[in-house]
Amino acid sequence: MGLMTFLIVCPVVFLAGFVDAIGGGGGLISLPGYMIAGVPVHMAVATNKLSSSTGTLISTIRLCKNSKIDFLLALPAIAFAYIGSTAGAMLSMMIPESYLKGALLVILPITAYFVIRKDVLAEESAGSVSRRKMILIAWIAAIVIGLYDGMYGPGTGTFYIIVFMSLAKMTTMEAAVNTKLLNLTSNLAALLTFLLHGQVSILLGLTASVFSIAGHYMGAGMVMKNGSKIVKPIICVVLGLLFIKIIFGL
Repeated sequence: MGLMTFLIVCPVVFLAGFVDAIGGGGGLISLPGYMIAGVPVHMAVATNKLSSSTGTLISTIRLCKNSKIDFLLALPAIAFAYIGSTAGAMLSMMIPESYLKGALLVILPITAYFVIRKDVLAEESAGSVSRRKMILIAWIAAIVIGLYDGMYGPGTGTFYIIVFMSLAKMTTMEAAVNTKLLNLTSNLAALLTFLLHGQVSILLGLTASVFSIAGHYMGAGMVMKNGSKIVKPIICVVLGLLFIKIIFGL
């Protein structure tokens, strides 16, 4: 890969980490960034896992260090997320590149909608569910959303938050902790699968990881009342550039 690929990917991944730390949705910026730089779509999905996993790891450790983890719920869910993500990554590699690229044109805008609207869709609602039902919902979500994360990835954390708060009736903190644990698990499972099949550009991914960490660090240090004011337009611009590139073959 040429120097131009690094010059495009690294700043975009930094921006993705910055945005992700503020309001989520970083994957909607980083994955298109790889593709805009000309990285083949399978390699883009795979290498994005490497750079995004580093930021996810840091934020997961930071959150879980000061939070109480429900191990009865979390440990089986982690196993299900691992299985789902591994299957998703295998399935992704079986899909022809043209089909995978076309699917992204549909999936990314839909995902962007959920990311932008997540504060409304994931509001804590009145009522509760039995603990048994909460655990069952969490386990099903782990394997289904894990499958999606292995195939594509952007918006995974948002989907977990929406399911955990709206359906499983978890508190904001419970949803956040479980989301981080499962998102990290599915990221690492997909990354391992892609690595074993030689799909990851290791040099590009490791270089981008440094920028991802820097972006997360700076984004976390920003005191902002409404991060969505920055998140929404950036996501829309990056997706717009990706659509132009794919549709016109630039």
